[in-house]
Amino acid sequence: MARWIESWMPGSGIGSTGSGGEGHPGQRFGLPAEGVSSVAGFGRRLAALVVDWLLGYLIAVLVLGSEEIGGPNLPWAVLGIWFLLTAIPVAVFGASAGMTLLGIRVASIDSAAVIGIPRALLRTALIALIVPPLVRDSDGRGWHDRAARSIVVRTRA
Repeated sequence: MARWIESWMPGSGIGSTGSGGEGHPGQRFGLPAEGVSSVAGFGRRLAALVVDWLLGYLIAVLVLGSEEIGGPNLPWAVLGIWFLLTAIPVAVFGASAGMTLLGIRVASIDSAAVIGIPRALLRTALIALIVPPLVRDSDGRGWHDRAARSIVVRTRA
């Protein structure tokens, strides 16, 4: 079996499993190519993030008041609320509100049912840095998923 770093190196084909053979994203984790439990696409993941961010924005405006719109405190409040709305549900249930709405969830690549609090906090903090989710491997996992030993899968077709 090829080393994990080879999936990040130039010359690795898109969609390759890292073992030199053709395959689909998630194949090395035993996931199907399509349908339930297959790797979630970038579009669904981005849409779920937008839903969670808008929910955080709405709650921040409700808590701080509409006079804070455009103020210096609102972006930090939105970030903090988004962080809590994402990390805690992912740690406990495997999905945030946006993920549930879009039919995806965060799965552990080991035998755990959910990723737990430390890994969810790490994963969410890395998402907040923006770049880690954009650098993805052949399985569609960004740096945040690799660090948390997780993968995002579909919960419905």
